Amino acid sequence: MCNCLKRTDATEPTATLRSSRNSRLSKCSSSMSQSQDSRTSPISPSISSAEHSISRSRSSTSSAVCTSGSINKGSSRASISSKTSLSSIRESLPDNPNIYDFSEICAATNNLLAKRFSSSSAVWRCSLHGKDAIVIQRRLRRSMEASMLRERLSLICRSHHSSLIKLLGASISGDHIYLVYEYVNGVSLADCLRNPKNPNFTVLSNWMSRMKVAIDIAQGLDYIHNSFGFNQNFVHNHIRSTGLIVTDQPSFHARICHFGTAELCGEIPEYTEMSKASASLFSRLQIADNRSMRFEGTRGYMSPEFQATGIGTQKSDVFAFGVVLLELLSGEEPFRYRLDEEKKDYRRVSLIEMAREAMEEEKDVTGKGEEEGEGGRTGWLRRWVDRRLKDSFPVEVVEKMTRVALDCVDVDPGRRPNMRDVAGKISKLYLKSERWSNSLVGLPTGITVSLAPR
Repeated sequence: MCNCLKRTDATEPTATLRSSRNSRLSKCSSSMSQSQDSRTSPISPSISSAEHSISRSRSSTSSAVCTSGSINKGSSRASISSKTSLSSIRESLPDNPNIYDFSEICAATNNLLAKRFSSSSAVWRCSLHGKDAIVIQRRLRRSMEASMLRERLSLICRSHHSSLIKLLGASISGDHIYLVYEYVNGVSLADCLRNPKNPNFTVLSNWMSRMKVAIDIAQGLDYIHNSFGFNQNFVHNHIRSTGLIVTDQPSFHARICHFGTAELCGEIPEYTEMSKASASLFSRLQIADNRSMRFEGTRGYMSPEFQATGIGTQKSDVFAFGVVLLELLSGEEPFRYRLDEEKKDYRRVSLIEMAREAMEEEKDVTGKGEEEGEGGRTGWLRRWVDRRLKDSFPVEVVEKMTRVALDCVDVDPGRRPNMRDVAGKISKLYLKSERWSNSLVGLPTGITVSLAPR
């Protein structure tokens, strides 16, 4: 009784099974030996087969345990990797738009009395909902209900292109809208190209850095025009060098500010046919006189039809982008003053006019058959391209980039190219520039190879 009720440890059940099995086998063998017939021989194989089946079941059980363990480990690894991939995807996706209460904007900006981030406009850097943000104050051109604001915000905040600065949310108070964008550490393209404290210095001192900026802006604007909003013909309407941020992490890249400002402020008409510029659009826009849609643009970036009507279109975005390209090439402002020797007075000259004069000079030189180098094609390029590049640039690429920019600033909007075509051309020129840059590895690039005067 005591032995039967005695508690055994984990190793005893196995020993008990083995002893019981051996006792059964001994009984069978003893009964077999007592019998007088010859039936012992067929029984012994059955015993061995039974033992084999028992051992096989044990091995299968152990293998099943091992297999299940490996499956559990594999499933845990798969779940960990899936969680990691989901988290990375979640971080890359845009957040839900926020409709901030105006009291939150006031608390973050000290009742709009905090130091402004930009001296030229009502812009504040602050923290909202734990995020470093930029708050921009704009005047509403049309009244907007909360439902309409929520609908437009949900669409614009869906943008996820790397060349666009994300819109986090907005707030409306009276006749003003407060747009909240994520803060991006960088410098505007205008400050990169023109530093009044040190005019001879620029961080964009080599050709590839300017090509990276050009392709980032072109692809971002192409995304706005052709890939965003389900063919709703979105317009940016604020393309200018002061609204483009250049970052250096990990290398030079450009990001477009103020995407969605024109749509949320009511600067763009509700109908979309105005953005489809054609040969007849220019005449129709000149007749239009919608005073409620007029607003002040940025001098030097406004297309002729925009100046006539105050209505921004995709073609006016292309025009502004062409001006930015000319700035990248020359380093000059959209307008500058030049001394008129005949009148002994200064006259204002646009960057577009200077580029066209340079191209006309190139045509004259080519027509006369002068050789490239001294006074030839490289001569006008050296006078036109930013001298801080130190004459280190691919001549053929610079010529084609100048032609692309002049096509974008054509007076007739119907003859301006689509941003998709422009982005494709710049991508090809970027690859050519890369091959040119790789061929210069180990060669000095800070020397002048032309003796033509500037």
